[in-house]
Amino acid sequence: MTPRKATAKVPPPPDPAIDLAPLGLKPGESIRWRRRETDRWRDGTVTRLERDGSLGLTDTKGAARAIPLDQIQVQLRGPRGAKTWEPLRERAARSEQLQLE
Repeated sequence: MTPRKATAKVPPPPDPAIDLAPLGLKPGESIRWRRRETDRWRDGTVTRLERDGSLGLTDTKGAARAIPLDQIQVQLRGPRGAKTWEPLRERAARSEQLQLE
């Protein structure tokens, strides 16, 4: 019999919800983004926080993208239930109570 090689244990991938919590986001949340002020807004869904600090998302066609935080707005409901948008930097700067599970 030949001796078995020792295999290295691979750590599990990090939980994206933990990385997104300081920004006030959850995976699957609706966002919109644009590259320049003159571009139109494009819709997307949050997936994770990238290593370089940008936000990982998927657009409406299913393509993966990494967009800087300054170019993203987050969907929220106003006091009367209307859909509004808030810059992601403002949401991240505001302290929010985390939900208990």
